[in-house]
Amino acid sequence: MVTEYELYVKYTRVWIPDPEEVWKPAEIIKDYKEGDPVLHLRLEDESTLAYPIGPKDNPLPFLRNPDILVGENDLTALSYLHEPAVLHNLKVRFLESNHIYTYCGIVLVAINPYEQLQIYGEEVINAYSGQNMGDMDPHIFAVAEEAYKQMGRDEKNQSIIVSGESGAGKTVSAKYAMRYFATVGGSANDTNVEEKVLASSPIMEAIGNAKTTRNDNSSRFGKYIQIGFDRRYHIIGANMRTYLLEKSRVVFQAEDERNYHIFYQLCASASLPEFKDLALTSAEDFTYTSLGENIFIEGVNDAEDLGKMREAFSLLGVKESHQMSIFKIIASILHLGNVDIVAERDGESCHISPDDPHLVHFCQLLGVELEQMEHWLCHRKLVTTSETYVKTMSRAQASNARDALAKHIYAYLFEWIVEHINKALHTSTKQHSFIGVLDIYGFETFEINSFEQFCINYANEKLQQQFNSHVFKLEQEEYMKEQIPWTLIDFYDNQPCIDLIEAKLGILDLLDEECKVPKGTDRNWAQKLYSKHLDSGHFEKPRMSNISFIVVHFADKVEYQCDGFLEKNRDTVYEEQINILKASKFQLVADLFQDGKDAQPVAPAGKSARINVRPAKPLPKSHNREHRKTVGHQFRNSLHLLMETLNATTPHYVRCIKPNDEKQAFMFDSRRAVQQLRACGVLETIRISAAGYPSRWTYLDFYSRYRVLMKKKDLNVGDKKQICRTLLESLVKDPDKFQFGKTKIFFRAGQVAYLEKLRADKFRFACIKIQKTVRGWLQRIRYRKIRKSVVTLQRYGRGYLARRYAEYLRFTKAALICQKQYRMVRVRRAYLIILQAVITIQAYTKGMFTRRLYQELLLDHKATIIQTAVRRWLKRKKFNRAHNAAVVIQCAYRCVLAKRKFKQLKIDARSAEHFKKLNVGMENKIVQLQRKMDEQSKDYKTQNEQLVIANSSLGTEVNKLQKELNTIRSRQGSNNQLTSLQEEVEKLSVELEEAHSQRKRLEEEHSSEKLGLEQRLEELLRENTMLKGEKEELNQRILQLSKSSEGQTGSVPQKLQAELDDERLRYQNLLKEFSRLEQRYDNLQEEVSYAKFHPGHRRVPSNQSSLGSDSNFPSITMSEVGDTEDTIQQVEDMGVEKAAMDLSVFMKLQKRVRELELERKKLQTSLDKMEELSSRKVNEPKSSTSEEETNADVAYNSLKRQELESENKKLKNDLNAVRKALADRASDSSSSNELQDSYNLLLSQLKAANEELDIRKEEVLILKTQIVSSTKPTENSNHISASDISECPNNNVPVDKEEALQAYQDLSESKNRKRDWGYVNEDGELGLACQGLKQVARLLESQLQSQSRKYKDELEALNTQIEVMKEDLEKKQDMLNHFSSLPPDALVEYSIQQEITRLTQENLDLKEIIEKLEKNDKKLKKQLRIYIKKVQELEASQAATQQASRSRPELTRQVTVQRKEKDFEGMFEYSKEDEALLIRMLITDIKPQAVSATVPCLPAYILFMCIRHADYINDDQKVHSLLTSSINAIKKVLKKHNNDFEMTSFWLANTSRLLHCLKQYSGDEAFMTQNTPKQNEHCLKNFDLAEYRQVLSDLSIQIYQQLVKIAEGMLQPMIVSAMLESGSLTGVKPMGYRNRSSSMDCESGGPGGYTLQSLIRQLGDFFGVMSDHGLDPEIGQQVVRQLFYCINAVTLNNLLLRKDICSWNTGMQLRYNVSQMEEWLRVRNLQQCGAVATIQPIIQAAQLLQVNKKTPQDVEAICSMCTVLTTQQIVKILNLYTGEYEERVTVSFIRDIQNHLQDRTEHNQLLVDTKHTYPVLFPYTPSALSLESLHIPASLNLHFLTRV
Repeated sequence: MVTEYELYVKYTRVWIPDPEEVWKPAEIIKDYKEGDPVLHLRLEDESTLAYPIGPKDNPLPFLRNPDILVGENDLTALSYLHEPAVLHNLKVRFLESNHIYTYCGIVLVAINPYEQLQIYGEEVINAYSGQNMGDMDPHIFAVAEEAYKQMGRDEKNQSIIVSGESGAGKTVSAKYAMRYFATVGGSANDTNVEEKVLASSPIMEAIGNAKTTRNDNSSRFGKYIQIGFDRRYHIIGANMRTYLLEKSRVVFQAEDERNYHIFYQLCASASLPEFKDLALTSAEDFTYTSLGENIFIEGVNDAEDLGKMREAFSLLGVKESHQMSIFKIIASILHLGNVDIVAERDGESCHISPDDPHLVHFCQLLGVELEQMEHWLCHRKLVTTSETYVKTMSRAQASNARDALAKHIYAYLFEWIVEHINKALHTSTKQHSFIGVLDIYGFETFEINSFEQFCINYANEKLQQQFNSHVFKLEQEEYMKEQIPWTLIDFYDNQPCIDLIEAKLGILDLLDEECKVPKGTDRNWAQKLYSKHLDSGHFEKPRMSNISFIVVHFADKVEYQCDGFLEKNRDTVYEEQINILKASKFQLVADLFQDGKDAQPVAPAGKSARINVRPAKPLPKSHNREHRKTVGHQFRNSLHLLMETLNATTPHYVRCIKPNDEKQAFMFDSRRAVQQLRACGVLETIRISAAGYPSRWTYLDFYSRYRVLMKKKDLNVGDKKQICRTLLESLVKDPDKFQFGKTKIFFRAGQVAYLEKLRADKFRFACIKIQKTVRGWLQRIRYRKIRKSVVTLQRYGRGYLARRYAEYLRFTKAALICQKQYRMVRVRRAYLIILQAVITIQAYTKGMFTRRLYQELLLDHKATIIQTAVRRWLKRKKFNRAHNAAVVIQCAYRCVLAKRKFKQLKIDARSAEHFKKLNVGMENKIVQLQRKMDEQSKDYKTQNEQLVIANSSLGTEVNKLQKELNTIRSRQGSNNQLTSLQEEVEKLSVELEEAHSQRKRLEEEHSSEKLGLEQRLEELLRENTMLKGEKEELNQRILQLSKSSEGQTGSVPQKLQAELDDERLRYQNLLKEFSRLEQRYDNLQEEVSYAKFHPGHRRVPSNQSSLGSDSNFPSITMSEVGDTEDTIQQVEDMGVEKAAMDLSVFMKLQKRVRELELERKKLQTSLDKMEELSSRKVNEPKSSTSEEETNADVAYNSLKRQELESENKKLKNDLNAVRKALADRASDSSSSNELQDSYNLLLSQLKAANEELDIRKEEVLILKTQIVSSTKPTENSNHISASDISECPNNNVPVDKEEALQAYQDLSESKNRKRDWGYVNEDGELGLACQGLKQVARLLESQLQSQSRKYKDELEALNTQIEVMKEDLEKKQDMLNHFSSLPPDALVEYSIQQEITRLTQENLDLKEIIEKLEKNDKKLKKQLRIYIKKVQELEASQAATQQASRSRPELTRQVTVQRKEKDFEGMFEYSKEDEALLIRMLITDIKPQAVSATVPCLPAYILFMCIRHADYINDDQKVHSLLTSSINAIKKVLKKHNNDFEMTSFWLANTSRLLHCLKQYSGDEAFMTQNTPKQNEHCLKNFDLAEYRQVLSDLSIQIYQQLVKIAEGMLQPMIVSAMLESGSLTGVKPMGYRNRSSSMDCESGGPGGYTLQSLIRQLGDFFGVMSDHGLDPEIGQQVVRQLFYCINAVTLNNLLLRKDICSWNTGMQLRYNVSQMEEWLRVRNLQQCGAVATIQPIIQAAQLLQVNKKTPQDVEAICSMCTVLTTQQIVKILNLYTGEYEERVTVSFIRDIQNHLQDRTEHNQLLVDTKHTYPVLFPYTPSALSLESLHIPASLNLHFLTRV
């Protein structure tokens, strides 16, 4: 058995008393034995202390808890339960971890941090909602959730009792508790009851809170707020009771204190126009607000607070007039305090000046008689049985009466405000249950304690009694539930102290009796107390005073001063002054002091705020009797009522602690804290717990913690309970030290510490054994290393000797080899010399003979070559002579033939028949032929002339040559042949020289030109090189600039994107708020309809449109848009960025741009029509010749310009091609001849092309001009008058360009002539040809237009195909890159996935084909049935016809009319009457499963095709009605299925698809880029549905938000269990920590059962449903990103609020879970959707849990790693972290982290906002589906729709 003394051994840590720190730690340095007088200790400063031990005076010091228990969130979980342990645990949590909340059993201890902490946001409320009290960190929200949960589970009312000193944070705690109830239990019908409950706080703080020396916002009254709930636990109303308002503060404040806030708020707002009548100035000018000498509070704006209070009044329904009346009454109190009472000389009377401005203002503000009030402020009435006296009062008495009146007015006004707040919070709905929040003053003790402190401490005595009994009751219930034997626990009972105060002849009774005595005094009352209660153990008399007494309370002794007790208990106010106020002309003032309320003359601290009925007549008797009730009597009654309420509810306790009196943030004063812990009952809770079994462990936790103490044979037993029993019975011999319950093991105080000691000893022994083993292992390793070294040295030594001997042997052998080799080399060298000489002689001899043979062969070869050349020259000369002769003969013969043909052609050309043939139908060749004829005639003449000249010259030359020839023949005779040959050779040589010279000249010319071109080319190349260099230099500069300004410019687009996202998020939040208000409106309408239901039928106006109510934005009309110039000016004034943020301006400009675009299109259409009309009217006769001339000139100029532009482009292209060819030729040419030939050829081609181009261009221009400017021939156009023909100046056609232009000008300048084609030609053939040509031109023009349109369409199709192929190529390239980057295993998996995807796609395609075939089959069967029916009808009609026509045997032939296959236009026609049926069948009653096997988004396509038909027939009413009905029907369906993910996803897909269809077929070019030509033909023709697109866009956003809300609601119960509690590491908790016992019984003790696989499966179901419904992939990705954000937020918030999971094991499990989710994203190709970025916080949190946390390098690593987590989150995780071996992160390490991260700019927020939503984007995704190919399945029952 363990004795007490065995624990006081060496190294044990203890607590010893200290006058400054209350308790300080020490360590035993020597074992203590029983009977030793001293205990040897070592303090923290390393000094030693001999602590004396005595059996009575100085018992053994308190033992310290193990380090693993320090910082526990529940004080009752400490092994040693005593005052120093509690104080130290609170101090560690408050200073080191900054945790202000700690559990102490059922009590929540809240320490005021004097700093605003970010732990009360809505995300924190969501994190605590639905959680067990023991699962999360201590928090006021956890207590509130526990009360809310027990109210629903136990069907019992709850109470939260918040108490503490002034300045401890009671009001704030109560406020946060009410905020939690308002958020979690929001009103069911959107009546904003929760907002009204919260709105009461600023009002009550203004009229009931004041600044004191301890608190800037101290509540000077107690209040109990009952929040009512219905059966569904929604807030339906509230009620407030107030207790003991400190009225004395109205007329008196101590130094550095203030009056109630409302007085200073009114003075600060005195400058407002509505407050001018109050005649207020600064608060320093009024007595009642300047007594404390400090009218300001640092950081508080009184004017702003007044505005908040007025807003709260308005929210609670207090009228503006009543508010002003309240402010008048409060201002009148300030003026009353400044009324100057002047004493008379006798000292027994006084008076007030009638001109006193403050008295005047007081009477005006309250509406009372000035003279009466002046009189009764200085006099009073004495009533006896016989007569009535009016007595004067002294100045002191009058001042006291004035102050009493001021307190009385304020108290009644306070009560009236509370009453009206209760009226506003009252509800007619039956209240099912309530939760009360009691915010009441804590135990108070000051240097001077008066009546108020006595009442406060009396109330705390009652509450402490209730608290003690409740704690005792819970302890006993716990023991009974666990079925363990227990004995009665002795706890402190303060009933004697309560009897001393409230029992018969107690302090309050004696006080009331003394108040009834006519001349009772405080001294007489004190003497009665001495004589009556001195023998009581809780009453004492001070030694040095006779007018004070001491009461021994549960917390401390308090000395009360008797002065003022009787006056405060009576609370006397004179009846005459009250009667004056009753006669006020202001109704509110008069109502305050009616008889029903006058029964309680003071602010009824104990009166509940109930509505009193004003009696018809006053009851004076009752009034006199009630008037005798004292303040103490009222307070006792109200306190009894409060205790009855609390006893009828389940209480929850919050004890607020004030850490220091200096109001410094996170500073802990141990003395002040201990004082409050003793006063608030926390230590009493500890004492009660310590008296029983304070330490409680579940069997699983005990087994996990202490299984190291078990033996191996015990672990083989399967039952863990039996193992725990066996272990405890073997370790703890005293059976009273522990008890075994059903689910827990209960330990006495200190036993857990003993077990921890045994466990530590076990670990120490294990460590020693490990150290011994490791050291032995190290020594063995060292021995083996030494032995190995010795062996190695020996081996190397022996090797060295062996190598020396081997070297000697090698040297000996080497010497012999060297000798042998040397001898061999000497002999071999002589032999090689002889051999070389012989070979040399042989070589020279062989060379001589070979050279001789070579010379002979060379001479023979040269002779052969000479013979070959001579023979070749002779043959070539003979061939050239024959060839030249043949050419001359051919030329002569061809010349003869050409002359003959030329003569024949001249004859034919002069004939008229030939001319006519050329002119028929060939008008476009007229000008050319005439021109060619003239040119040929000219050429012929010139050629004849040249021929005659040539013939004459040739004849003379021939004669001359003949004469010379004869003379030569006569001279030379036989030598003539040789001479002629010589002359011919000479001539040929001369000609050859001339040719050579000409060739050289041409080569020089071309070489100069070539040189110039080459120089130009080199210059261009240099310029190109220079430009490239400049380009590269500029690129480098740009890159440098971009790199240098990357930090600056990179943030700009990010900032703009962030602003865009913020704006989009703001808009979508407004949309969400609109949806909520719309839902609220619908609910209110339903309530009104239920309340005002009358049987019968009410007609709804047919023209009523629901678009205005259902759409999110009203229709934008031109009146709303306004003038465009004004809007543009507004944009310029606002600035572009601000205008972009202003939605109204943006919508105006957008609307105006659309209108201008439509107007531009209309003008373009009208212009095209006008041009077409003008082209038609060109052929009509015109009367004015000037207009004709102008039109002709314009036409010619336009045509000329067009032709010139086209020809210019063509010439440029040709010139570039020529230059390129020249450059290529110049670079590739090998001789100058090729360059010359190619250059001449190109020049000739270019010249010919230019000439031909000029001719063709001029002909086309003239012909087009004549066609454009001609008129349409009339019926008598063939009759041409002779005079008109005679006026023709010339019939000849112009033959060249200048003549053609001149002829055109003459033609256009002729006036007053009848224009006709006959004018151009004599016989009119040209006119006929022109008419035919016009028709041909029109036909060609139409064909050209159609060809151009076809070409454009084909070009667009090709471009689209190219883009598609590019995208496909990019995808394949990405896929290839992805393939190359994958490992082999992943590559196989990916290829399998791709194959599955391909097969799935093929399967879907085959399924589509099958569906089409089935539809076609059904259609054919239906037609077959129709045909069969028609055949039967036809046969019947034929039989009838035959019977009727038997008398007329005429044969009749049956003609079968076949229906032609119709081309559908992709529209559905329906009648107006079928619209409701269409909506019902297509929207209201449709099921997603019904269209799952058809085209995705089929309802959207059908609706749009119906809209198209309404647009096609130009029926705006039909379009408006169909769209409005569809939108309303979709909203109703979504409202009905507001929790159905599948239905919501289905309609999100269809709504977005309908929106895309309206865009795709809107006719807007921006949306038509990907359309096919057929889809462009299907565009809307008559209506612009841009406003409906906006409505549908807003509806899509609403559906998306509903979809995300449903998905998050389904995921949230699974997240914590799946992410943090499931997996292979589940159940392995950090050693040394246990969960706090929860209020919810959980027999299984495990998590909720959700695993990670179930979470991933649910995500897969969501994604699969969205994909099946055809939702755009981009929207699905955004949904996935939002869901991943929700998973991250919930997981991280729970991680930050749960100490049991902040461990290394959790980090490893969390990283594994995150990797599984990333794998899920990768499999579905969702890596780019941004979901991974949303879970970065939990990834970094998991890494933070796993990294080392000791060295400065670890600090750097953590700071660089945790870039997404905030500083507060990092510090929180480090504070909660428990390592694998129970080590915690040191405070210095956390401080280093904070110092490193202090420069971070981040939001100061601990938890992640779980309600945050990313702004959704709906990218435009056009459909490739052809509307004409869409078929409606028969299952939809839409047979009334007709395809068009």
